[in-house]
Amino acid sequence: MAFINNEAKEIHCKLVYYGPSLGGKTTNVQWAYSRTAGLGASEMLEFGVGPERTRFFDFLPMDVGDIRGWKTRFHLYTVPGQVVYDASRRLIMGNIDGVVFVADSQAERMEENLESMRNLEKNLEQKGYDIRRIPFVIQYNKRDLPNAMPLAEMRAALNRVNAPDFEAVASQGQGVMETLKTISRTIVTTLKGGEL
Repeated sequence: MAFINNEAKEIHCKLVYYGPSLGGKTTNVQWAYSRTAGLGASEMLEFGVGPERTRFFDFLPMDVGDIRGWKTRFHLYTVPGQVVYDASRRLIMGNIDGVVFVADSQAERMEENLESMRNLEKNLEQKGYDIRRIPFVIQYNKRDLPNAMPLAEMRAALNRVNAPDFEAVASQGQGVMETLKTISRTIVTTLKGGEL
């Protein structure tokens, strides 16, 4: 649910990076921040302590278009990956405009990916969202590791809604900006009244 700042002629959109712990959510947001700092990005903030940290920054991308002369500013959040912090996840999921699900490609992490995806769908439903009706992108991170699952298997298990998806090595920046640009453009298209 976008927030409108009439004075600045900006539409503020909330984008949440979701997924299992240590899957690459924070790495994605940190990489995006490093590429947008100085280009209208705010300072990156961190809320909470220990493993329940949430990272946040906002930026004004130059290449996703405007909406009837209004610029679109994106606020990027990460959620805690551990299931025990589900209350924090639910709180962060309020008034969102889009979600990036960051999956860990390591074979031994597949059950955690599936659990996190089920948790995402449940939390979206509790907030009144349908995963098929909101801007949603999946990123398969850590594709460089020797124990990475085949992409086709990951898609079959995690992308039941046929969302746009990307392979990534977030620690090297591969796939990070492509993921962000796709979800940002999808959010702008949705706000303009387009179909997903």
